[in-house]
Amino acid sequence: MRRKKILVAPLNWGLGHAARCIPLIKALEEEGFEPVLASDGNALLLLEKEFPHLSSFELPSYNVEYSTSGSSLKWKMMWDSPKILKAIKAEKKLTKKLVEEYNLSGIISDNRFGVRYKHLKNVFITHQLNVLSGSTTYFSSKIHQKYIKKFDECWIPDAPGNKNLSGILGHLAKKEESIKYMGPLSRFKKQDVPLKYKYLILLSGPEPQRSILEKLLLEKFKDTSEKILMIRGLLSGQCKPAAPKNIHVENYKFGQELEEIINSSEVIISRSGYTSVMDFAKLEKKAFFIPTPGQFEQEYLAERLANLGIAPFCRQDKFELSHLEELKKHKGLKDIGGSSHLRELFALF
Repeated sequence: MRRKKILVAPLNWGLGHAARCIPLIKALEEEGFEPVLASDGNALLLLEKEFPHLSSFELPSYNVEYSTSGSSLKWKMMWDSPKILKAIKAEKKLTKKLVEEYNLSGIISDNRFGVRYKHLKNVFITHQLNVLSGSTTYFSSKIHQKYIKKFDECWIPDAPGNKNLSGILGHLAKKEESIKYMGPLSRFKKQDVPLKYKYLILLSGPEPQRSILEKLLLEKFKDTSEKILMIRGLLSGQCKPAAPKNIHVENYKFGQELEEIINSSEVIISRSGYTSVMDFAKLEKKAFFIPTPGQFEQEYLAERLANLGIAPFCRQDKFELSHLEELKKHKGLKDIGGSSHLRELFALF
């Protein structure tokens, strides 16, 4: 009997979308499906490293870049919207070609609006039913929800009740029938291992903000004696920056090796992206968050976790080592549990 081929296509916006698709792809294989992978840039490279045995295809890039000033990020995104719409149109055309050439049976798109085909069952994955954008939140949320309705179902990687990770991002006042909650997704498992690093710095996200934070943290930690590992989030072979002897720098780690590194680190310093929040909750780690300037979603998640007494944060331009003392007042992230019910969701195909 032919294995049904399911296209899995995460957005290339940092590595979070691709990373959270890893457990989903593994679950598809376990349930007898044959995943077909599609993305671009570092997101595609990550999936190809994790699943070298699966077919993969390059999609048009949205070319998402941040501004150097957080306050102007929203307006830059609006300015870039024509090229994003052009990419959506192009990926829709390419999706049709992939469906016909590879006899696909279903589509799972993680935040790629053009990856759908009218004669198949189409799933959209997002943790943002509400898209926070400051004074334009109402409009950005309505536009996003309108696009989501073009898909048969919307899967949210979170729990449906009050005990959840995404807060107002992933929960509407009135839930629609097409919205399904998967439970939090993480590619990692908690391990009881000896601690090796005091701080693990995990960098991610589009430029130039990734590089700005890297430079800032190397400067701030240069006179410390704590054992630190910095993972830059770069999948290609860029030259590593000069670093103090107590800071070991790697461009990227993935798979089981990355899982072991996070488990063996006392504190994680990272952006407050939602995939990171899910991963650190699964591994029950203490974290200090530095939201990407101007990214309302990350700022909301960081502030929410701080208000709940779970993890402290501060603005990038205000960061000082003294802020890490706030970790003593916060309990750290915990696994909220909840089965993902992926087998039941896959019944759609």
